[in-house]
Amino acid sequence: MRSITSCSGQEEAVTVRRSESADAEGINSLISSEALRLFGRVNVIHLLEKSNLAVTLANEKEDILAHASFFDHPVGGLVDQTQWELFLQKHFSAEQSTPFNTLFLHLFVAETDFASASVKEIMRAVFNAVPEIEYICLLSPGDAALESALVEVFEPVQRLSDSGPHCSAFICSRQEHCPRLHIRPARVEDHDDVMRVFTEQTKLLSVVEQPYHLVELIEAQDEKNHTAVCESDGAAVGFISVTSEVDLKALNEDFELSQFNHLYKHEEPAAQSDSRGDGEEPRRTESSASQQQQEKQPTGAEKSNAFCIQFFIIDKNYEMRSVDFIPYVFRLFPDLDFCIITVTTMSPEFPLLQSFLRVPTRATSLLPRELYIFHRTGLRSVEVRPAVAADRPAVSDLVKGLRLNESLLQDLDYFYETRRDLDGVALQAFVAQVNSQVVGVVIIRDEQDVEFIRAHYNIENFIYFSHHRYEEHAQIRHFVLQPSFQHFSKHLFKEVLRLAHKSCLFHRLYPSKHSQENSCVHHLDFVLNCAVPVRPRRQIIYPLEELGTNGPSRQITEEQAPFALSLISRKLTMEPKVTINARIVVVGASDTGLSFLEVLCFCPHLRFNNLTLVSTHGLPGAYAHQDVGFLSTSHAYSSRDLSQLPLHSCITVVTGKMVGINRKSKHLRVSGGRKVPYDHLVLCTGLQYQVPCPPGVDLSVTNSQLQTESRSSRSSRSSGPGPSNLFTLNDLHDCVAARRWIAANFVELEDHAVVYGNSIDVFTSVETLLSLGVQGNHIHLVLTPPEPGVSSFSDPAVEKAVATALEKAEVRVHRDCLLAQMNTGENPDRLTSVSFSSDTQPLHLHCGVFINLSNRGVDYDAFRSINNSFLVFDSRLVINATFHTSDPDISGAGPLTKFSRRYYADDCSHANFSSKEVGRDLAAKLLPLFDPTLEPAAESPPESDRLVPLYKQAKIQGGKLPGGYNYLHVTKPSGPPVKHLQDSSIVTGRVETGNYFCLNLDVCELVETLTCLSLKPLPVSNYLSLYGKHQQLLGQLSTRYHQGLVHDLYSFFRQSWCLAVYHDRFSDLEQELQQILSATDEWTEDREDSDVLLQDRFRAAESGAALRSSAVKYLTYNRNLLPMFACPGQL
Repeated sequence: MRSITSCSGQEEAVTVRRSESADAEGINSLISSEALRLFGRVNVIHLLEKSNLAVTLANEKEDILAHASFFDHPVGGLVDQTQWELFLQKHFSAEQSTPFNTLFLHLFVAETDFASASVKEIMRAVFNAVPEIEYICLLSPGDAALESALVEVFEPVQRLSDSGPHCSAFICSRQEHCPRLHIRPARVEDHDDVMRVFTEQTKLLSVVEQPYHLVELIEAQDEKNHTAVCESDGAAVGFISVTSEVDLKALNEDFELSQFNHLYKHEEPAAQSDSRGDGEEPRRTESSASQQQQEKQPTGAEKSNAFCIQFFIIDKNYEMRSVDFIPYVFRLFPDLDFCIITVTTMSPEFPLLQSFLRVPTRATSLLPRELYIFHRTGLRSVEVRPAVAADRPAVSDLVKGLRLNESLLQDLDYFYETRRDLDGVALQAFVAQVNSQVVGVVIIRDEQDVEFIRAHYNIENFIYFSHHRYEEHAQIRHFVLQPSFQHFSKHLFKEVLRLAHKSCLFHRLYPSKHSQENSCVHHLDFVLNCAVPVRPRRQIIYPLEELGTNGPSRQITEEQAPFALSLISRKLTMEPKVTINARIVVVGASDTGLSFLEVLCFCPHLRFNNLTLVSTHGLPGAYAHQDVGFLSTSHAYSSRDLSQLPLHSCITVVTGKMVGINRKSKHLRVSGGRKVPYDHLVLCTGLQYQVPCPPGVDLSVTNSQLQTESRSSRSSRSSGPGPSNLFTLNDLHDCVAARRWIAANFVELEDHAVVYGNSIDVFTSVETLLSLGVQGNHIHLVLTPPEPGVSSFSDPAVEKAVATALEKAEVRVHRDCLLAQMNTGENPDRLTSVSFSSDTQPLHLHCGVFINLSNRGVDYDAFRSINNSFLVFDSRLVINATFHTSDPDISGAGPLTKFSRRYYADDCSHANFSSKEVGRDLAAKLLPLFDPTLEPAAESPPESDRLVPLYKQAKIQGGKLPGGYNYLHVTKPSGPPVKHLQDSSIVTGRVETGNYFCLNLDVCELVETLTCLSLKPLPVSNYLSLYGKHQQLLGQLSTRYHQGLVHDLYSFFRQSWCLAVYHDRFSDLEQELQQILSATDEWTEDREDSDVLLQDRFRAAESGAALRSSAVKYLTYNRNLLPMFACPGQL
C-alpha cells in the first residue's frame, strides 16, 4: 500500500493493480466531460479487453479512485496501428519512441480531488512494472486541451510539419517517475547501505553473520572479480558481485550447454554461439550417459567465454530495475559473451532472471540448482516487421536442422506467392531482426475454427468473446527464435498482434507423431511462457438425427483431431508469470497423479519448470480404452482427454518403476539405475493386481487352510519374467500387449483361456476374449472367494444379466477357488496347466493363456521403497489430513494411502472417493507453497487436525460386459451411511431387452446412484451430468415416473430439454438461481407476519422474474451449443 494526498490535503492508502472486468462500472462513473473531449466516447469493457495494460487505483475499501488504459498504438482514426512509428517520426519530434519502448494512453479517469496524485502514482507503477517502457505517449485529435492532472506529467511534443491529420502529441518520460538506476563500482563506504538490504532481503548467513565479508569482497576486486552497486538518491539500494573464474567442467556435467558451445570461446564469431539443437524441446530431451560422452568436449586450448554472478541483492522497491545491472557487467568483461547465474531450485524467481534463459539440466544431474544464461547479443534492440522475399535465405539458415523446418519454409513460400496456404486461408509472416540479422520468424494463419475452439475450450475464461471479431483470431503456425533473445518473446508476439491487426493468437499442440503435427516451433517453452493454457470443456453428446436443423452447427459437432490449446491475447503480452523451479516428482500415472498434474499445468499465472512423472509405462493416452478392452474404466481420462491436456509439453516423463527413495539426498531410484531428484515427492501409485505366486500345497487342503498358509508366507513373491502366456493386467499398456499376443498366438488354437480373480475386470476381460473370437466353451472364469459384503456389481439385476450372458456364451464359471499350483509345481517358460483348491474338490485346468486379475494391493517395489525409507506403512502408506507422510517433503494420495489410526477413519480412505477429486485437492494443498497470489494456510486450531477431508464427486465404473452390454455405474462416494428416500428407485427397461436404466434418489431427492446396462452405446458424458441433480431439475422426474408418464429413461434423457442440463456451465446457472432464492428467503425471514401476508405475492413475482431472466440469459449466452431453445425475439 502507498499513500496519496488529495488537493484538499486528505490522505488515502491506495494500491495500483491490474484492472478487472468488475471495475467497469466504477470506471464508467469516473468518466467526466473533460475525459470525453480528450479521449472520445469509450466502451470500458471493450477497452479493458483490448488494451495491452489497464491499471486501476483503489483504496483499502476497493473503491476505484482512478483508472488508465494503455495500448501499443495511438487512438484509432489518427493513423493505422501498423504505421504509427513512421507517423510520429514524420510529424513530431519523437525519434526515440519505438514499438519496444512506447505505450499510448487511451483513457485516464480519476476522482477530481485525487486526479493529480493518481496520475503520478499510476505512471510510477506502470514504468516500474514494465522495465522496457521508456515513454508513454498521448495523441489527441484536434486541439483538445489536457486535463490539469495530465498537464503535470505530459509534455507537448514539437510538431515538425503541418501536413497530415490535425492532432496534438504529448509524451511522459520514465526519467520523471521511475528513472533507471545509476550503476557504479562498489566502495567500502557502501557497506552499511548494502548490509541493510542484505539483512532485509536474504538469509545468507555467510554475509549477515560475517560483517566484514562484503568489505573483503569489495577490496579484492581485480580484472577477474568486480563488485558494483546501484544508487537511488545517493544511497546504495542494490549490490552485485561478478567473477570470470567459472568452473565450466562442473557446469557441463550438470547442464545441457552444447548449444552454447559449452561456454567456451571458439574461433567462430560470437553470433554463431546460438547454434540450434536437433529440434527437440529441452524439456523432452534426456541424454544418456553414452551420448554425453560422445558430445564434443572442449580442448585445453579453448578459453572460457562466461562470467558468473556470485552475489546479487536489491531492495524490493527497485527490483524491477535489476536489468540495469546487465549492460554494466558486460562492459566489465568486454571479451566474454555469456553471463551466468545459478540459483537453488527452491528459490523464488526474482525479476533479474526474467531476462535470462534457463538451461535444462542433464538427466543424470542431482544438483539442486538451476542455471540461467544471458548472451551479450541480448542487449541489442529487436525489430519486428513483415517478412519480405529477401529474408528467405536468412530464415532458411535460421531453421536449418530443426524438426519440421521444411513445413515452415513451405508455408513461407506460400506467403510470398499468394499470401495463402493450400486451403486458401490467409497467411502472414513476420521476422525479428537485430542489426539487420534475422533472429526469429513467426508465421500465422487466420483461425478458421473459432466456433469449434469456443465450444470445445474455455477461452472465455480469458477473453470476452463478443469483443473480438472473427477476423481478429489467428493460429500460430510456426515460431522460431534464437535462444539469446528469448526475453523478447512477449514483445515479438505483441508486435505480431499489432502488425497483423489481430487480438488473439492460438497455439495448438498435437500429441507426438500425430498426423496433424506440422508446426515448426522452437523453442516451445518460449511460447508457453507467454501463453496461458486453455482447459477443454466437457462436451454434450447430441442426438443429432432427432434434433435435425435444431442442432448445433456442423463447425461445432464435426470431429477434429484432439489438441492442447494455448492462448496469447493483447493483455497477456504484458502479464507476468511466476516461474517455479521446485522439482516436483509424481510417482504413478494414476487418476490421482494425472489430476494433480493437470491442476498445476493449468495454472495460468504459474510456470512449473520441473514437473516429473515416474510411471512404469510412461504417460498414458496412446490407446483408447474402448479399442483395447480387458479392464473396466473410471471414465476419468480418455485418450482424447489426455491429448487435450498440456501434459506432454509441461512435464518430463521417466519410464520405469520406483525401486528406492533416498530421503537424505532427496532422490528416487528408478528401475534401470536412473536417479530422479526431488524437492517435493508425491506418491500415488494406486493399487495393482499382483503376479500370482501359488504356494504349491497339497490340493486336498481347503480354501480356508490355503488362505491361512498364504497369509503366513505373505512375504513370498514371484520373481523372474514368469511364463510368457501369463498376463497380469494393470493398465492399457498391459492390455495391448495381452491383446496382441492372444490375437497372434492363441485365437486360432483350440486351447483354453483362464481368467482368474473376482472383480468387474474379470467380466470385462471375458467379453474382450469373446470379441476376439475365442469360443466361450474354451474360456474358464475362475472366481476367488469374495470379501464379505463386497460384490462386483451393486445391482442384482446387472449381476443376473451377466450370469445369463456367460451361460449363453457357454463360458465355464468356477466359484470360490484359489490358485494352488501352476504346471504341477514346475516353472517352464509356458504355462500349460493350473490347479485350484476349493471347499469341495480341487480344480485342474488346461491353460493356453492365463489372465490374472487377483490379489489387488500395493506394488511390491513401491512397498519396498516406502518401507526401506522408513516412511510409516500400515498395509497402506500412512498420511495425515493434509496428505503428508512422516516426511514433510513426501506426500501421498489415492488408494495407495490410508489415514493415520489416530483419526479413527478407516472408512474414509481415499480409495472410497473419486481419485480425480482427491488429486485436485492435493494440488490445492500444495499450491500455496508456490503461488504468491494465495495466502499460506493459517494455523488451524488443534481440534481441526482430527478431521479428515471428505469428498462429494461420484465414483464411476464402466466397461463392456459379456452379452455385449455397455455398463455404467455412478454412485456417491463410500462413507458413513445416509438415509435413503423411500421408493427412491426409478427403473425402466429390462436387462433381457438391453435397455435397463436404474436411478436412485437420496432423502433430498438428489440423484445418488445411476446404473445403465444397454446394448447400445451410452452417452456417458451426458449421464455423468445427472449425478447430484435434483429430480425437479430433471423435468419433475419422480412425479412423472410415479404418474406412469416415464416408460424409458433412455428416451426421456434424450429429449432436447435435457441438453441444457448436460451443458458444462449449467452448474453456474444453478448457483445463480440458488442465490436468488436464498435472497428471497432472507427477505421473508426479516419481515413481520403481516408484512409477509401483504407483500409475499409481490416478492414472489419479482423472484420469479429474476429466475426467468437468469435462465434466458443462460440460454442466450450459450446459444451456440443450445440452439434448440427459443430465445426472446426469435419467434
